[in-house]
Amino acid sequence: MKFNTKTIHGGQKHDPAYGAVMPPIYQTSTYAQTTPGGHKGFEYSRTHNPTREALENAFASIENGKYGLAFGSGLAAIDAVIKLLQPGDEVISTNDIYGGSYRLFTKIFEGFGIKFHFVGMGNAANIENYVTKNTKLIWVETPTNPMMNIIDIKATAAIAKKYNILLAVDNTFATPYLQQPLDLGADIVMHSATKYIGGHSDLVMGALIVKDKDLADRLYFIQNASGAICGPQDSFLALRGIKTLHVRMQRHCENGKAVAEYLAAHPKIEKVYWPGFEDHPNYDIAKSQMSDYGGMISFVTKGNNYDEAIRIVEKLKIFTLAESLGGVESLSGHPASMTHASIPKEEREKTGVVDSLIRLSVGIEDEEDLINDLKQAIG
Repeated sequence: MKFNTKTIHGGQKHDPAYGAVMPPIYQTSTYAQTTPGGHKGFEYSRTHNPTREALENAFASIENGKYGLAFGSGLAAIDAVIKLLQPGDEVISTNDIYGGSYRLFTKIFEGFGIKFHFVGMGNAANIENYVTKNTKLIWVETPTNPMMNIIDIKATAAIAKKYNILLAVDNTFATPYLQQPLDLGADIVMHSATKYIGGHSDLVMGALIVKDKDLADRLYFIQNASGAICGPQDSFLALRGIKTLHVRMQRHCENGKAVAEYLAAHPKIEKVYWPGFEDHPNYDIAKSQMSDYGGMISFVTKGNNYDEAIRIVEKLKIFTLAESLGGVESLSGHPASMTHASIPKEEREKTGVVDSLIRLSVGIEDEEDLINDLKQAIG
C-alpha cells in the first residue's frame, strides 16, 4: 500500500457494529465486563480506547512502523521517551531544538540526574565525540526548529547502532509524507501531532512510533502508568487530519517553495532558511532523505533589527501571528519571544535564533495572496 492510500486506509477497519467508515468516537471511560477480567479487549480508557487505538494504528502505518502511541501533547510523548532512562544516563541532543524540548530536558529531567549534551549535528561525525559509556539516547530534530538545519538520519543511526544507543527523531516538521526516519535506522519517531498530522489547529496531541516490540511494550507501560493520553474526540480529529495529510503537504510544499524564493530575492531580506535551496548546508542530505522540502521557513531582515522584525509580524494579515505551525492557515512567529523564549539568549544566538528571526508556517492558501501579504508587510 503506497503512502497516499495509507493515509486513508492504513491500519484501519470498518466499525464491526454498524460498518461505520470512520471509527466512532467512543466517549467512555470504562467498559462492561461479564466476569472480573472478562471483557472485549477494553477495560479502562486510560489504558485502551477504540478510537485512540484506531489512531495509533494509523500512526504506525504512515511511518512504516509496527506500534503507535498517542499522547496528550508532543511534550508528553517526549516525556515518555526520556522516562526510558535512569539517573546517570546521558543524552546527546540537537543544539538547535524546539524550546519546549529544551525546557523539558534542562528544567525537569536534569533535576533527576540525566545529563544532556546540546551539540551541532550538521556533521553527524561530531555526535561521536560526545558518546560515553553512559550515553543511552540520541535526540534529533530534522529539519530543526527554527533554523531548518538538516541532520543525516542514516549516518546518525549508524553511530547509534555502533554504540547500542537509542535514536529518536522528532519528525514534526517533515511529517512522514516527506521523511520516514524508521526506514533510515531510527528506533523512535516522535510527532507533535498538533501540527501537520492534525493539520487544522484544533487539537493538541503527541505521537510515538516504533518497530521493536520490546521497546513498544516499555513505552506502552509508561503511557498507561503516567496517564498522559489523549481523549477520543481528539483522536477522531487526528484521524480525520491524517486522511488529508498527503494533499495538504503537497500544497504546503508548493507554497513554501514560492514564498522562500520570493523572500530570497527580496532586497530587504538578509538570509532565508529553507532546506530546498541548493546552497543550504546539507542540501544533498535533505534531497536524499526527504521527498520535498516542506512549508517551514525562517528569515532575518537586513540590519538584524528586532524592532523591524516585530513590525513585520504585526503588520502581516494572512500570516496570523500565533504559536504553533502546520495548520492549513499560514502563521508567523517570533521565536526569540515565543517558541524559544525558554532558551537563554546566549544559547539561542549561538544557533542563529537572533532577536530579528521570523519563522513562517506556510499554509495552503493561494500562493499570490501569501506573497502579496509579505510584500505589504516587509515594504
